[in-house]
Amino acid sequence: MANEGAPQQFGEYHLIEQIAVGGMAEVWLARAYGLAGFEKTLVIKKILADLARDEEFMKLFIDEARIAVLLQHQNIVQVFDLGTAEGTLYMAMEYVQGTDLSRLVKRVQEQEPFPVGLALFIASEVLKALRFAHERKDEQGAPLAIVHCDISPHNVLISHAGEVKITDFGISRAAFQMASLHDTVRGKYAYMSPEQIDNQAVDGRSDLFSLGILLWEVLTGRRLFKGKNKDETLTRVKRAEVPSPRLYRAQISEELEGVILKSLARQSGQRYQSASEMLDAIGMLMVREGHRVTNNDLAAFLQGMGPEGEAAPLPKVKSTVETLVVASLEVGSGAHPLAVDDISQAAEAVGDELVRQGAQIWEREGGSVLAVWSVEDTLAASVEKALDALRRVRQSTKERGGKLAVGLAPGKARIFADTRRPGRAWELAGPFFLARWMMNLSSHRGKIVMSAVASSAVPGVGAQRIGHVAIEEGRAIGIAEIA
Repeated sequence: MANEGAPQQFGEYHLIEQIAVGGMAEVWLARAYGLAGFEKTLVIKKILADLARDEEFMKLFIDEARIAVLLQHQNIVQVFDLGTAEGTLYMAMEYVQGTDLSRLVKRVQEQEPFPVGLALFIASEVLKALRFAHERKDEQGAPLAIVHCDISPHNVLISHAGEVKITDFGISRAAFQMASLHDTVRGKYAYMSPEQIDNQAVDGRSDLFSLGILLWEVLTGRRLFKGKNKDETLTRVKRAEVPSPRLYRAQISEELEGVILKSLARQSGQRYQSASEMLDAIGMLMVREGHRVTNNDLAAFLQGMGPEGEAAPLPKVKSTVETLVVASLEVGSGAHPLAVDDISQAAEAVGDELVRQGAQIWEREGGSVLAVWSVEDTLAASVEKALDALRRVRQSTKERGGKLAVGLAPGKARIFADTRRPGRAWELAGPFFLARWMMNLSSHRGKIVMSAVASSAVPGVGAQRIGHVAIEEGRAIGIAEIA
């Protein structure tokens, strides 16, 4: 933060400290005061002094306020006021206490891949905002045709309460604007759509392309179109040649890859045709892949990043690579449907029994349980011990009127000495990802599903090979099942 010190009077507001300076305006943390000690923290965005006489920038600034004030939505930063003070045009806006996605991603990826479930949840919240903006109509029912035109990690804000909000409609396009304001290409080139780069007519599908770039980059930890210079970046965006994200992160499923690549189709007619359509696709994918993420999960994740989303340098913690046997389990309704409370109680009983059988429970939420056995002797002995325990809890769950889906996958993971756990994204990598994927298959087939490595370790259990799953280009893992 810059310019810290005594508050500066600015009209009816007090400017506390400067947050940022952009190409058109500077942004300040501010406070407003009222009767009986009323106090409100907000953000003041005021146009830069050297642009105050530029008619085009003044119109852009005013249009940003006009557009934003029409968009009263929980996933969009609110504009409270537009006015002038000390001869300067300003907006008073909602203050989102937290961080932006760019800073969060950078910090997380210094240590581990960004969790898939959280990335999809953030994308879904952005899509809710875009759906509202794209479909907004005026008082007469005419479409406003609002397109954000600047969807990028810097403009996605995440509060400490786990709220996701988009901001900065400074270069947005809307039906009521003067056509001349659309004659110049503005925005961050690396997050533009091909039609935006070419200064063609754009609609909501352009924002979906930008969101596709954001999602590809968050999940892979790489830049998609960013080149060595402006011209190279523009060329890459125009070509819209998108490599498979699974080449850089094997845990991305084929279905998720399909969603990302469809949003990044060069021709807008081949993309999702609306934010609603893309939101539905991501929602169904999250259900099928078991990504149960809420605002509370995002808030808890952000809390671990330290004050204002900027974690202090992490202390060096000793870690070791250990061989584990991982079982992912999900309690469901059997012959006699179970209520939600019954499923939760059944999962709790499963976890308790597995602990008695020598397992560690790393996750237990609702009907889900994740159990881990450390391989202290031989892999065969640990797999056999795990299978014996899993058969017992499957039978006890059946007797309670439920059924238990089970995925089993041995593998290696780096465990930290202080927590005896891997990093934050452990559930989306290695044996943890495989066990969860196999659990989903188990729920359909009604049998314990395991990797070929596990079945080969205990040939006497009578496991049947049923196929394989591709985890990266040129590499696959065999799958087996037992009754």
